[in-house]
Amino acid sequence: ATCPRRWRPPCASRSSGSASASPCPTRRSRWAQRLSDSRRPGAVVAPGTPRRAQAAPGPRLGCPRPRGDTDSRAAGPLALARDLLAEGGEPFFVLNSDVICEFPFAALARFHRQHGGEGSIVVTRVEEPAKYGVVVSEPDSGRICRFVEKPRVFVSNKINAGLYIFSPGILQRIQLRPTSIEKEIFPAMAQDGQLYAMELQGFWMDIGQPKDFLTGMCMYLQALRAQHPEKLHSGPGVVGNVLVDPSAKIGANCVIGPNVTIGAGVVVEDGVRIKRCTVLQGARIRSHSWLESCIVGWSCSVGQWVRMENVTVLGEDVIVNDELYLNGANVLPHKSIAESVPEPRIIM
Repeated sequence: ATCPRRWRPPCASRSSGSASASPCPTRRSRWAQRLSDSRRPGAVVAPGTPRRAQAAPGPRLGCPRPRGDTDSRAAGPLALARDLLAEGGEPFFVLNSDVICEFPFAALARFHRQHGGEGSIVVTRVEEPAKYGVVVSEPDSGRICRFVEKPRVFVSNKINAGLYIFSPGILQRIQLRPTSIEKEIFPAMAQDGQLYAMELQGFWMDIGQPKDFLTGMCMYLQALRAQHPEKLHSGPGVVGNVLVDPSAKIGANCVIGPNVTIGAGVVVEDGVRIKRCTVLQGARIRSHSWLESCIVGWSCSVGQWVRMENVTVLGEDVIVNDELYLNGANVLPHKSIAESVPEPRIIM
């Protein structure tokens, strides 16, 4: 679980390999639990420095962590972890950090065993395939024939969903140099008949941009409502789908929801209104503030009678003074906001 690079600068104070940098605690716990339930071995790999790899959540999942000092793009970390991943000859999962979905690890592992190829990728259907690179595969077997970037005529409406399982044989294709797994490794595997596609059932969202993260959060909460409604928060002032960490404190006369997640140690004071927002660990929302379509970062403090809306994003440890209006503000970490931001802009 990482802080997607497209989230920066709001995540600038967090390593891109840090598990705690995940902008969605629900997403991190969801894939971790699904991975644990699948009982499949693997390693957590993160591109970049040893510090980033050291921060990855491998030990908590029973996975070792490779180390290296080469920023080798998507495929490079697999080369760094070659010995770990090849040990035992078992398949391993590779995940993009900026997607949210049902994470069908067990089904993907079964599919991979059945076809016997080097790799399997999860694909999802989209309404406007011309905006994406699409995957063309055989309808019966799922064997991938080719990839087509932003097709002008319809060839497929399935795109790469960013979830993969590979047999160790793929490691022979990857050298320790900057390598794109999607643009270099996958086409070669498809040409050799070694890459297969499994269609995803249920919701999927690329959450690399803050506005898309909020949409993905809404999708996740709706899926939680359908499958595990007991995990959602209920009580006075709660509207629709709301997820609240047990350690969070919510004051009197608040209205929370719909589509809100509140992280560990958050304090929401009296009379606050929050809808379609994520409030991350340790933040405090002071009394009578109004938040809609916002992401409040770790350890932030939002003052009294503040209004924030239109995908306002606060980085870590941001202080917003009392009685201010923030409209689409994108605030870097460790800043103090002393005046209103009436139009969308980045606060550096």
